[in-house]
Amino acid sequence: MSRKMFMTILAGLFLLIGFVYDVIAKEQISNDVIKVAVLTDLSGTYADFGGSGSVQAAQMAIEDIGGTIFGKPIQLLKADHKNKTEIAANIAKKWYSYDKVDVISGLTSSGCALAVSSIAQAMKGISLISGAASTKITNENCKTNTVHWTFDTYSNSVGTTSAVLKQGGKKWFIITADYAFGLSMEKDTIKVVEENGGVVVGTVRHPLSSLDFTPYLLQAKASGADIIGLANAGADTINCVKQAKRLGITPNQTLVGLVLTLREIHSIGLKNAAGMLFTVGYYWDFDDETRAWARRFYDSQKKMPNMVHAGVYSSLMHYFKAVNATQTDQPDKVMHKMKELKVNDMFARDGVIRDDGRMVHDMFLIQVKSPSESSKPWDYFKIKQIIPGEEAFQPISQTRCNLIK
Repeated sequence: MSRKMFMTILAGLFLLIGFVYDVIAKEQISNDVIKVAVLTDLSGTYADFGGSGSVQAAQMAIEDIGGTIFGKPIQLLKADHKNKTEIAANIAKKWYSYDKVDVISGLTSSGCALAVSSIAQAMKGISLISGAASTKITNENCKTNTVHWTFDTYSNSVGTTSAVLKQGGKKWFIITADYAFGLSMEKDTIKVVEENGGVVVGTVRHPLSSLDFTPYLLQAKASGADIIGLANAGADTINCVKQAKRLGITPNQTLVGLVLTLREIHSIGLKNAAGMLFTVGYYWDFDDETRAWARRFYDSQKKMPNMVHAGVYSSLMHYFKAVNATQTDQPDKVMHKMKELKVNDMFARDGVIRDDGRMVHDMFLIQVKSPSESSKPWDYFKIKQIIPGEEAFQPISQTRCNLIK
């Protein structure tokens, strides 16, 4: 056999092997489609916090990966959990079992997120949580198939509360949303305040999606506290801040939003929010990469993205990269690869996913600009401090997750 003929046959074998390998890889994508879903609040208290912006972020992730993996299309589903745990659970069961959804993302209510996380584990799906905050997600309720991506009550209470205490705000009163997220935030905030020489003189709890915060704010005013901590989010925080202004509570007492994003500040307005301190996981105007992604998002939404939207995009892009690397959508293999790969994108630099499901990344301590300091639309934040991920999130040594030995 001539050398030329041998090389021709060898090249043909390599092509055949590559073809067979590609066919096998494609067969490992279940049902010939990769299905991702966004389960969020599309109509209620957290509709701007997550909502259609989270759906848009997911669509951008699909477009940026090319719409397919190994020639198999990526399909996007969406639904409104209405911040009701039962609704979220029923949708998740249907998606994972009947619709064969591979991954559910978003989840703006802690109760909904905790329910979906348990269902994902039982039905061999994946959940990527960007909008909920309870630390139970990576502690008592930790699951092998869930990643808590964007922020939690620990990250936001530690960063914000510590900064306020350093500025002399020692006497606190906390207004709390009466469900899993708010209770977790209240607990974490009290711990940080007391450990740093402060005192919590009182707390009061309100139902989710309250409209009239007058009785709660008047209790806070009467307490004589220097700081009124708002352990709520979305429209609840917006209403609290606006009504506190009308009641003359500010500037005599300082409001501290424990979960605030760009969208809430946009609704509150710089005149009412100027000087407020809080912690976020993403700011659109941080660098060229964040600005480029945010402007693409803005073209569709006509609003800049907040950290929840950026988290949905980042988590799904990381999922797609893991599917591509493992050449399968088999959840255990994909999750193993997701934890093996570092997260490097416009949301996180050198982010890591721990075995308890916490994605650890840097957080930003933010102060809201005054109207005179803002030089362009959506120019609302001053970054006071970058908080390293290992300081921002609960240390693994303190975990209550049974997956950590």
